[in-house]
Amino acid sequence: MTTKSTPFLLYKNMKFKILILFTFLGLFGCTDDTPDNPVALPTNLSLTLTQSDTKPGLVTAKATADGENFFTFIFDDEDNSESIESNTGDATHTYTKSGLYTVIVRAHVLAANYTEVSDTIRIDIEQTTTDDGRPTQGYTTPLSHNNYTLVWNDEFNGTSLDESVWNYEIGTGSSGWGNNELQYYRRENTKVNDGFLSIEVKRQGFGSSQYTSSRLTTQRKRSYKHGRVDIRAAMPEGQGMWPALWMLGDNISTVGWPSCGEIDIMEMVGGTASGKSDKTTHGTAHWDANGQYASYGDNRALATKLSEEFHVYTVIWNENNIQWYIDDIKYNTLTTTSSQMSEFHENFFFIMNVAVGGN
Repeated sequence: MTTKSTPFLLYKNMKFKILILFTFLGLFGCTDDTPDNPVALPTNLSLTLTQSDTKPGLVTAKATADGENFFTFIFDDEDNSESIESNTGDATHTYTKSGLYTVIVRAHVLAANYTEVSDTIRIDIEQTTTDDGRPTQGYTTPLSHNNYTLVWNDEFNGTSLDESVWNYEIGTGSSGWGNNELQYYRRENTKVNDGFLSIEVKRQGFGSSQYTSSRLTTQRKRSYKHGRVDIRAAMPEGQGMWPALWMLGDNISTVGWPSCGEIDIMEMVGGTASGKSDKTTHGTAHWDANGQYASYGDNRALATKLSEEFHVYTVIWNENNIQWYIDDIKYNTLTTTSSQMSEFHENFFFIMNVAVGGN
């Protein structure tokens, strides 16, 4: 409309035949938009979609056409839609959720000149975590082993912790059982449901602490001397996370630490800083050697984070030694026959906690 009306307004005071001339030229320019040489669009466009057998969610798209200069692939994805330009007719995309998805391919002569086809593909990805982040897979061990009798197990059935067995330790540990950590231990951070016990660390101010967590013990309720202990667990991850499954001697309240002895079934010192890893489990013992603090430990690093799957952490403890395992693979042994290690031949109770920071 601008091309037609502007000459008329500009020249409204000129002679009549000039008005007609400019009006006519404007009309001619607006209506004749047929190109002299129409663009020939690509033909015989086809699309093939292939899902990987080894990498869940990975789709390869292959397109062919006659007369094209390049292709554009459009992957419709709920979380991560993607458009890929390709000169070869090949493109890949990885979906992270199961579902039915549409893939469009365009065969171009020019950017605005193309033909297109589409196809759908169903993605089936096995869910590896629950909605609250718990792994759905991992290692397991049986409830029976040769030459052992099962004396106690807790499968965390129901909706609350069995307080005839477990205690909540409340506070920061500043009274003697902490390591200058950043969390405040509360019972509210422990949950039991679907056959799982969960300890949740929260960035939450409480008292003078920056975080909250939970610490559970069986002190004065369940303690044992020698045997096999299996704990199936999935760890948290990240800088400052310090989960532990461990044991202390029953007589700690009378002889103190380290004279009571300590057996760390597993510890993880999380993060990526020097000496820290979300992939490494540590098995350590602490004791009093004629008035001198002593400890011995070793560790095993896995290829993946301890948070990604459940693992079984084991100690086999007898009159001669303590052996540490992860998923039935032994990685540490401590001989305990020395007279300076008598604490390892007394009853021990269990502790489970997640600390944050500390020394």
